[in-house]
Amino acid sequence: MKSFLSRFLYVLLLSPGLLFAAEVNGSSLSLAWSIPFVGILLSIALFPLFAAPIWHHHFGKITALWTLLFLIPFAVAFGLHDTVAVIVHALFAEYLPFIVLLFSLYTISGGILVGGNLHGSPRLNTALLAIGVVLASLMGTTGAAMLMIRPLLRANDNRRHRVHVVVFFIFLVANIGGGLTPLGDPPLFLGFLKGVGFFWTVEHMLLPVLLSTLALLTVFYFVDRYFYAREDELLPSDPSPDSPLKLYGTVNFLLLGGVVGAVLLSGVWRPGVAFTVMGTPIELQNLMRDLLLLGLALASLKITPAPVRAGNDFDWGPILEVAKLFAGIFLTIVPVLAILRAGSEGSMAGLVAAVTHPDGSPLNGMYFWMSGLLSGFLDNAPTYLVFFNLASGDAQVMMNDLPQTLLAVSMGSVFMGALSYIGNAPNFMVKAIADQRGVPMPSFFGYMAWSCAILLPWFVLLTLFFF
Repeated sequence: MKSFLSRFLYVLLLSPGLLFAAEVNGSSLSLAWSIPFVGILLSIALFPLFAAPIWHHHFGKITALWTLLFLIPFAVAFGLHDTVAVIVHALFAEYLPFIVLLFSLYTISGGILVGGNLHGSPRLNTALLAIGVVLASLMGTTGAAMLMIRPLLRANDNRRHRVHVVVFFIFLVANIGGGLTPLGDPPLFLGFLKGVGFFWTVEHMLLPVLLSTLALLTVFYFVDRYFYAREDELLPSDPSPDSPLKLYGTVNFLLLGGVVGAVLLSGVWRPGVAFTVMGTPIELQNLMRDLLLLGLALASLKITPAPVRAGNDFDWGPILEVAKLFAGIFLTIVPVLAILRAGSEGSMAGLVAAVTHPDGSPLNGMYFWMSGLLSGFLDNAPTYLVFFNLASGDAQVMMNDLPQTLLAVSMGSVFMGALSYIGNAPNFMVKAIADQRGVPMPSFFGYMAWSCAILLPWFVLLTLFFF
């Protein structure tokens, strides 16, 4: 058995016949290939609404079923080798770096406990959201969301009307707050790896992030004040009475700094060393980054006192849910992105025409909305890359000749990830934690009612102002 496995791995990794490109020719694919991906999205949307017990116990199996409904026909149509190459590419080039970063941020931030409790008034809630926005661009939307969501939930656990608090938290901390630097949100980090300057992002995204933050914080304050004034049905006893705040597990802030350093290292250190697995290059700097991230997460688990994690009600449920769902999403999204990459030759040629003037120049307002709307329902990181490549693909051209187009793609990918629970990974993690804490979070479509009512009018104003 061991000899068979050794020969199999040798053939898989080293056979020249298997080192082919893992790209899928999207011009040959029909829209029918998107059915499994749409199936996962509809499952996420509808099962919790109509069959919540089944979903909570079997969401992994349901996701696996849709994934197989893509992989099996794909293997029949394109062959086993091409199918394995697609799986390898999705896992090693996209999914594993994505989930390793989320895992490390989730683990390390879960080791920081904000002890004590303050009274969840409109003023305090607004201040906590503002702090979360600042942290999001420094430690990523995932890290900031995991650090700030629990204190916010504790501050409001004696209120009956608190769903809106979590919804605005997703808008601001899990999405828009990460728009200031490449460290804040995966799409901007991918742009940084493609050659977009760190300070280009800071300079050009500062005004959109600042305006959006101020506008949404203002709306939140008045919404929260409205509900707070009607809290005539406060719970008879506060589950977490007010007490002075105190930080525990502060050594994890150093580990978070290590996460930032590891991510930056992979962007600036280019040793030129790589090996190829089934056509997917694995570069040394990215491998070292992921190993460092895992090491930092394991260090956090070892050095953080157990009572600190217990105080956070820390468990692996939210990250496991995200890991299972996004494994299916990253695989079933392959044909969708391939069709988009095919441009005018693919089944979504109408989309390409929609973002381009007759003379071939980009329609920046449409780039904002198209990259944004797709980011709200696809993963925003690969969606950013699709529109980045559709516009030019050259970072220098984008920054110098098409700066408004690059800004449109950046704003759309980051901001409109807040439109649905699946637009950005922290959205689902925040929802899962809120569910665990007894907050009656809205369904998939219920959340979209909030996001469409509040965010879409603001995005229209941003379009008029910037594009």
